[in-house]
Parts: sequence; structure tokens; C-alpha cells
Amino acid sequence: MDRRFRLVAVLLVMLSLVACSSTTGKTAGENIDDATITASVKAKLVADKPANLTRVDVDTNNATVYLNGVVESAEQKARAEQLAWQAKGVKSVVNNLQVKK
Repeated sequence: MDRRFRLVAVLLVMLSLVACSSTTGKTAGENIDDATITASVKAKLVADKPANLTRVDVDTNNATVYLNGVVESAEQKARAEQLAWQAKGVKSVVNNLQVKK
């Protein structure tokens, strides 16, 4: 009975990994890497108290970080991009941040 349970568990894990890949076009590892990069960039933005970048939206796709939202100044826009580049695994940054007028 224990052997059957293990076999079923392994099959379920394999099916879930295949499902992840088929719905996003990325492997499970790529999904995890992108989520890790997003979390790291968000943490860096929140930790940078002087810049107040807590409202910047961060998305990652294939190690490309996309920054979206509105910031108060050109300095904040540049700082957000600089912090995004510091996250491990980032291959490029697309800074779509708009400066509030």
C-alpha cells in the first residue's frame, strides 16, 4: 500500500510540473526564479526608506523585471531601476515608471 501511495504522489508531482509549464509556457523552475526575483526587487524597494518606493509595481518574466506605476521624481525612477538591477538573477530591467507632474 505504501509503495502505491508513493507512486501516486510522484505521478501527481510530475503532472503538476507539466501543467505549470503548459499554462505559462515556462518551466516550474523559471516560474520560481521569476517569483524570487520579483520578491527580491520588492524587498529592496521597500527597504529603501528615503526613496519611498513602496507603491512601485514589479513584474518579472524570464528574468526581465518590469517596473510600473507613478513616482514623485526622476530621482525615484532612477533609484527604482538601480535597485532592481541589484537583485540576483536579473537579466534586464524595463522601467515604465511615470514621474508625477
